Amino acid sequence: MKNKMYYIWPVIVASVLAIGIFVGGKLNFNDSPEKLFTTNSKKDKLNRLIDYIDYEYVDEINTDSIVDVTVNNILNKLDPHSVYIPKQEMAEVSENMKGDFVGIGINFYMYRDTISVIKTIENGPSFIKGIEPGDRILKADGSQLFGKDFPSGVVVDKLKGKRGTTVNLEIFRKKEKKIFSVDVKRNTIPLKSVDAYYMLTKDMGYIKVNRFAESTYKEFKTALKNLQKQGAKKLTLDLRDNPGGYLGIAEQMADEFLKDGKLILFTKNKKGKIDNVYATRKGSFEDKPVYVLINERSASASEIIAGALQDNDIGTIVGRRSFGKGLVQREMDLGDGSAVRLTISRYYTPTGRSIQRDYKKGNTDYYQELMKRHKNGEMKEADSIKVADSLKYTTPKGKVVYGGGGIIPDEFVPIGDNEQEAILDLDSYGFISYFIFEHLDKDRTKYTFYDRQEFIEDFKVDDTLFNSFIGYSQKNNIALDFHKYEISLKRYIKATLADQLFDANAYAKIKSRSDPMLLKVLEIDNQIMIHKKQK
Repeated sequence: MKNKMYYIWPVIVASVLAIGIFVGGKLNFNDSPEKLFTTNSKKDKLNRLIDYIDYEYVDEINTDSIVDVTVNNILNKLDPHSVYIPKQEMAEVSENMKGDFVGIGINFYMYRDTISVIKTIENGPSFIKGIEPGDRILKADGSQLFGKDFPSGVVVDKLKGKRGTTVNLEIFRKKEKKIFSVDVKRNTIPLKSVDAYYMLTKDMGYIKVNRFAESTYKEFKTALKNLQKQGAKKLTLDLRDNPGGYLGIAEQMADEFLKDGKLILFTKNKKGKIDNVYATRKGSFEDKPVYVLINERSASASEIIAGALQDNDIGTIVGRRSFGKGLVQREMDLGDGSAVRLTISRYYTPTGRSIQRDYKKGNTDYYQELMKRHKNGEMKEADSIKVADSLKYTTPKGKVVYGGGGIIPDEFVPIGDNEQEAILDLDSYGFISYFIFEHLDKDRTKYTFYDRQEFIEDFKVDDTLFNSFIGYSQKNNIALDFHKYEISLKRYIKATLADQLFDANAYAKIKSRSDPMLLKVLEIDNQIMIHKKQK
């Protein structure tokens, strides 16, 4: 694909194959800095080697890069989740986990070498100033922002800045064929970790969480309260593709479903010290049906919630076996702007199981585990999941659960065929979004007659638009049996239109109507209701 989509806010990579999966935050060292960092021969050896290279080596060498390589090599000998964060990446990593940043609040696409606005953040700085989808940003404070292979990093640097500062934008509005200037005052822009929430049925709410950042619990509570006001007495919590985040946020969310005094998890460190975490009285969704959706990319904090509920016989876990990460990291400053996330303990679910996968064969083998799951058939059949009797545990109500490599769901939903998964990839990697932007850019007026609800209920993707998508895909070397998957593709096209015309909730609501896991939830819930009536 020639075109790329960028965001003014940093993008969280939802793949658990990336090194950024971690559970952070609440643990403290008992040792003092003096005790931890006393001089010893091992440290002296490394320091002396760096000095020799600095002062004696025949060629000029960037010893900073040597140190970075050394740190990475050391961490690679530990476990797959102890990672080094270079200085130049710290700001982006911190913003991702903080949950906000300072900018102008737009989502954009580099279309034909020009920044093209996909949409503005509602009530954000650009929204308030009247910047519209389809606008091209040509300059920022006089600096040109267009051109062949113009680096996205430069764009982000020009548009971000300190809160309250102003940037002058030169904008071309295609539909009016005019260029104008506007001053936009930078402000705090949320990095949402709750992608969407809405009523799945008249009494069941749905919340999709993409990571566990500082702001996630607050976002989750806002969504939950809103759904309860709309009549939600049941909840589907979607943690698919969620790579994790802060330990404390996972604990707070689990607490919403568990009664006071119930064990959420416990951690054990190098010295054997055990810390138990219990639910409190503040839970607002206790004793109510809850369904948790997980898949092979649900990791870390996602697994803490799924494990806590499963081990306490609360709710139903639906989907496929989760990633299998039971290690806890703490981020530590290295003094030069860089940091290390070092594994400092293991966590265990309430029944005492560790769901950490084996990593003794090295990082490469560790991250190829998901491919092995495909090959052994466990993505298609629950019976193909390999479990060890030695890792068998029993919940208080007698349900058998297993440790040793992820959370095995209570209700299994197989992965789609190769082409169905390819369609998911087209959606998640933004390909359909690129197509929809270019489609809307030609003429947005045909959609002005729809309000949000009318669009969700009544709009249909016609054959003209569908054939246009086929042509666009083939032009970009996408090979699919388009007509075999016409219904599914049309639903994705409609959902993406809704996202760019309205909001992420409209997108999620449309997509849900053909989502196998959500359909499974509705099937299970209906069976429970029938069983209750028969009693």
